[in-house]
Formats: sequence, structure tokens, C-alpha cells
Amino acid sequence: MPYRLTRHERVGSLAEAAALRGVDPADIIKTIVVRRGEDDYLFVLVPGDREIAWPKLRAHLGVNRLSMPDAATALAVTGYERGTITPFGASTAWPVVADATITGRSISLGAGQHGASVTVDAGAAVAALGAELADITEPPARAGDQHRRERHG
Repeated sequence: MPYRLTRHERVGSLAEAAALRGVDPADIIKTIVVRRGEDDYLFVLVPGDREIAWPKLRAHLGVNRLSMPDAATALAVTGYERGTITPFGASTAWPVVADATITGRSISLGAGQHGASVTVDAGAAVAALGAELADITEPPARAGDQHRRERHG
């Protein structure tokens, strides 16, 4: 799969990362580790300008409960520190669910270490990962709504 590797210093925001990578913030894809059950995780690919819609993701997976592991557990189950997690080359090939909005463009994903990213064709990445495409995100919530969602995610 063709890719472009970009190296840059550590960043403090999505906008800063996008500027250093030469992409739009929406094209930065966050790889989020989600726990479905005991020793059962998956990677969820979320565009930078969106967030997981927990009810949609639970419905897609057919489960009532999901959680996000703490940083130590995420490292243990992926081999990557938070902020560097990528489904490519993880210590376990967990299933991948990608938000349907990523298709038809180039995307930038973490490359396993701070300050490194790869830009790839989204379709090629989805195919290489065997990812499921699904409607699992929404635009960021307003401040009050965000607090309510985080308590019930």
C-alpha cells in the first residue's frame, strides 16, 4: 500500500497536527481502542472533526456496553502508547471499525510513535485492515451535551 511518512515534533492540538502533516483536520484519523468484553478489544477509526457516537457503535456491534481502557491497558493490548496507536502492526490484530465518512480521500494516521504519521488512501487502508465501514460518529457535541455523553458512553 503506498504511503507517505511524515515526522514532526509532538503536537498539542488537532489543528497543529493537521498543519504539520499538511492535511485538513478532518483527514486526521484517530485510532481509538474500545473494550467490548474481557480481553476483547477493537480499533475504531474516527475522523479528527468527529467523535464516536456511542449508541451507534453499540448498535453496530450488537452490545449493550463498551468502554475505553486506561493508558496502561491500551499499551498492553496494542503495543502502542496513547497518541501513537495505529491498527497497523499492533501487537494483536484486533478488529477494525471505521467511520463511513473516511472513504474517498487520503487520510493521516498515527505511525506507532510520537511525531510520526502516515498518509494513505482511505480505501486502501480499509481494505488492508479488513475494516468494517459503519455510521458510528457524529460532529462534536456542544459543551453541555458532551458532558452528558461522556457519563453515559
